[in-house]
Amino acid sequence: MSFTRIVGTGSALPRRCVTNEQLAAELATRGIETSDAWIGERTGIRQRYLAEPDESSSTLAIAAARKALEAAGREPGDIDLIVLATSTPDMIFPSTACIVQAALGIKGGPAFDVQAVCSGFVYGLATADALIRTGTYKRALVIGAEVFSRILDWNDRTTCVLFGDGAGAVVLEAAEAPGVRATRLHADGSYAKILCTAGGVSNGAVTGDPFLRMEGQAVFKLAVGVLEQNARELLDMAGLTADQLDWTIPHQANLRILHATAKRLGLPLDKLIVTVDKHGNTSAASVPLALDVAVRDGRIKPGHNVLLQGVGGGFTWGGAIVSF
Repeated sequence: MSFTRIVGTGSALPRRCVTNEQLAAELATRGIETSDAWIGERTGIRQRYLAEPDESSSTLAIAAARKALEAAGREPGDIDLIVLATSTPDMIFPSTACIVQAALGIKGGPAFDVQAVCSGFVYGLATADALIRTGTYKRALVIGAEVFSRILDWNDRTTCVLFGDGAGAVVLEAAEAPGVRATRLHADGSYAKILCTAGGVSNGAVTGDPFLRMEGQAVFKLAVGVLEQNARELLDMAGLTADQLDWTIPHQANLRILHATAKRLGLPLDKLIVTVDKHGNTSAASVPLALDVAVRDGRIKPGHNVLLQGVGGGFTWGGAIVSF
């Protein structure tokens, strides 16, 4: 039976970086009060990147994919599968994955989107891992890309300060030794209303509420519980103990969630990769963005065991343990 390994990572951010101070000043013009202290104390976020009109999920995904290919020493033509996670596609259809495929000059292999909100990247990674293990495909691009700034209500300070835009990508390929050691995905649709963007398009018009809505306390409580449960089942599947993890990269939503999850697992905070302070919550892009940062700055080294986890609207959650 073949295995899969991550052989290259990449990421991309919009050109515009907005600090908490800058955001507070912009919101003040709308009569909304907030501050760097208010945002930072509650979330750990200090800045985020927001897409300009000419930047989209696909443009960010293409840039991240090219960097991942370069890091892997592969050409676009080496890719025979693209799985792209996004909740903010360029259009209803075709998929953002197909737009990326065309831009990279790839033809023939499957390219499709997965929609699991902030769990999207780990859903995509698990899907590509399973497909490669069948022997049908040899090498995949797995991408998380989002422009959440376009579905935010900028009059709601409880949500608009939390999110940013960006993309992250990995090249995943068949290997003789295991890299992806375990994956496990979950969902519970009965919690759909605590985090959702309920709008849609019908008969030529937007129907329903087009903005992201969140019950913050309910999301926090559920996220910490399911992340702990998921981490323990992944460790069991991989035959590892928590102290054998070199790094953990949870979905970068809120510093309090990251710290609470690490505490429940008995993990020291110095094993936690944190980028939420720099990127905000970038939904499906957050895990691959943080992964790329930690690979490129040298924290993640060959032989390291890394726990990747996502949790988000749906309600969805899941993760993977990956050896590098």
